[in-house]
Amino acid sequence: MDERQRARRPGGRGARVGAAVHQAVTDLISERGYGKFSVGDVAARSGVADSSIYRRWGNLENLLTDVALTRLNERSPMPDTGSLAGDLRTYAAQVAREITGPDGLALLRLAVALSSSGQEGRQAGDDLLAERTRQLQSVLDRARERGEHAPDALGVLDHILAPMYVRVLFGLGPLTPDYVDGLVDRLL
Repeated sequence: MDERQRARRPGGRGARVGAAVHQAVTDLISERGYGKFSVGDVAARSGVADSSIYRRWGNLENLLTDVALTRLNERSPMPDTGSLAGDLRTYAAQVAREITGPDGLALLRLAVALSSSGQEGRQAGDDLLAERTRQLQSVLDRARERGEHAPDALGVLDHILAPMYVRVLFGLGPLTPDYVDGLVDRLL
């Protein structure tokens, strides 16, 4: 394979398969909801053999967890604005865009459903919470290193993220910039 061919295949087949399967899962969750589709449905939607999906992810819960964790990491990079207030405002605005975007509600419902669906689902929910906490902890640790007083990660989850999640899940109103900034201001 020459360099031109390699340049046209960023990520290769594995990346394309993963992207197709992830998109199929997100679409199926949006259309049908959690628990209303199978690996076979994902395979048919993505154009990937179900045996490939089982080989890579093992089962549907592992696949759903991977989708949720991947989207969490892709869509909410941790900001570094130089201040805790700036970091939290930027992060909260990113999360607000993420959960109100085209796939946001579906992925939020996925996270909720996973956490209440048996042992594997509870583990998936724990994994999602651990990743969100890890992300937040990096921002809070940086703030402390700068000498700023920072809340704990659970405080950020309780006072900034949870109210946004509840608003989106129950359709309680838009996540305006003023509303999101107000959540940060009240916490700090």
